[in-house]
Amino acid sequence: MNVPKVVAEDYIQFLVASAGAVSGTEAARVHLVGGLVTHDSFTRLLHLLEPDASALWQEVWALIEPAAGVLVLDDTTLNKPYARHMGLVTRHWSGKHHAVVQGINLLTLLWSNGQRLVPIDYCLYDKGQDQLTKNDHFRALLDAAYRRGLAPGCVLFDSWYASLANLKHVPVLAWRWLTRLKSNRLVRLGDGPLAAAKLVDYSAETNLSEL
Repeated sequence: MNVPKVVAEDYIQFLVASAGAVSGTEAARVHLVGGLVTHDSFTRLLHLLEPDASALWQEVWALIEPAAGVLVLDDTTLNKPYARHMGLVTRHWSGKHHAVVQGINLLTLLWSNGQRLVPIDYCLYDKGQDQLTKNDHFRALLDAAYRRGLAPGCVLFDSWYASLANLKHVPVLAWRWLTRLKSNRLVRLGDGPLAAAKLVDYSAETNLSEL
């Protein structure tokens, strides 16, 4: 079997050093180690590499403080307006375009101490293949972080993930959450009556028992 002309480290270094758009052609053009290579070498490499979030964790676990900082969970849509027969491409809301666009949706879990922002886990949204919703992925990413021994001061996410199941799942892990709620959403403080969120007098010790 022929030895590959490029390895994963070559493409990673190319991504780190690239300030603009990336492609196999550009990676081959700037590749200076081991002689000249063609863009086909990088194309074959990328087809061999399966998405593996555990590899990311192995790279970054030493950069974080498991019992400090916060976790930030969000998703982004990689816009693919001209894709017609590309895997993972579906319709998603894009905050950048403020519209529903065609693209690949990526959920990312970040750790931060206020100074550093370190990605520690991710997953690709592919409901047609695994039947999992974004909320399913949300809980799975947090469960994975819990099993890895993380104990963040808080979990931050936007209102898209503020479903009742998600809000109740975070305390199960003995963590706190911070998100945005619609002003008319009904909440209950302790054993008190249900009231619209905009009418609730919040404090640092507020316990929302029902939303």
